[in-house]
Amino acid sequence: MSTSSVPRPEQGAPSRFPRRLALPRPALTRPALPRAGRDRMAHGAALALALFAAVRLAGVLAVIVADHLAGHATTRSLAHAWDSRWYLHIAAHGYGRLIWISQAGAVQTDWAFFPLYPGLVRAVTTVLPFVTPGQAALLVSWGAAIVAAYGVYLIGHHLYGRAVATALVALWAVLPHAVELTIAYTESLFAALAAWSLYCVLRGRWLWAGSLAALAGLARPTGFAVAVAVGAAAVHEVLRRRGRVPAGLWVGALLAPVGWLGYVLWVGSQTGDLLGGYFRVQSAWDSRFDFGVGAARFLAALFRHGGGVVYPVALALVVVAVVLFGLLCLDRAPLVLVVFAGVLLLLVLGGSGSFSSKPRFLLPAFPLLIPPARALVRTWRVRPAQALLVGASLAVVSLLYGTYVTVVAHSPL
Repeated sequence: MSTSSVPRPEQGAPSRFPRRLALPRPALTRPALPRAGRDRMAHGAALALALFAAVRLAGVLAVIVADHLAGHATTRSLAHAWDSRWYLHIAAHGYGRLIWISQAGAVQTDWAFFPLYPGLVRAVTTVLPFVTPGQAALLVSWGAAIVAAYGVYLIGHHLYGRAVATALVALWAVLPHAVELTIAYTESLFAALAAWSLYCVLRGRWLWAGSLAALAGLARPTGFAVAVAVGAAAVHEVLRRRGRVPAGLWVGALLAPVGWLGYVLWVGSQTGDLLGGYFRVQSAWDSRFDFGVGAARFLAALFRHGGGVVYPVALALVVVAVVLFGLLCLDRAPLVLVVFAGVLLLLVLGGSGSFSSKPRFLLPAFPLLIPPARALVRTWRVRPAQALLVGASLAVVSLLYGTYVTVVAHSPL
């Protein structure tokens, strides 16, 4: 019954109603989507995932064909390239069994590689003994890539709707180096855990966010970027609510860095230096944060002597990532997305190591694609043919460059 239908008492007459009505407080939880809305969302997600799978399957087939033409084994470039061999060896034999002496004389050990991905490969070969470790590694990577794409879609849909979510997944699929989502590397697994953790933060599911962030910390050295993002979002929520937050927020924020810290301390205990052992292991691989000194030296050498195809493209992709981060900030994206992308970008800019690998490190930073995804949707509504041309051109470039960098080029992935 509306308030207008309640009869008012005559002036001076005693009221039969209490002076203040105890109205129920509105629910704090977000109302569930009606069934029609859920159906449309599921249909949109299915289309986006089908598009992602089609592009990345085409990329896998292109690599297989190129391997065949080059006389290589069928899955050599997909399952046995560069770091993949280390992951497969850990999956088969565990840690502490493989040591390599670099050209500079550094002792490189398998402790530099985080355990979640080889652990999942080992689990697949245990459950499916007829599957080789290389095939198991590809199954894990391909499955994680689909799960990651779904998480990316949900974030885009939650913030901007179905059109932007689909464009976001499509742009992620056609990145020039997106082929590295479907090889035996950890990027797809890390991206899946990161995307779902960030999505849980946006939905206020802090326990899930912290748990997934902890798993992301076991997937890659850069996994602590998720923990930092979850922690920053938790602090912001505490300040916004003036401390009146659910207990799950505190637990999730404390859980977030546990995976990364646990592995770092375990490596330290194996080396006899609890706090510094892990960083000495990474330093032997020329992987350390040097505030951009190594990157500056690389750029100087690149401009003096040139660098073929891979290194100039890597430089261009990093520059584009910096521009996109600025646009993401101007777009006023949620704090958790900005912090996650910003930490990954900071590690790429300030970290040492091969410059050809830096675009791969940025693959999980999908929030950087939000501004171009929104621009693509605006273009689609005005000039759909132009938007299709842009998407098709990016897909062709992605297939060609992905095949080149995995099969033809000899630069580290």
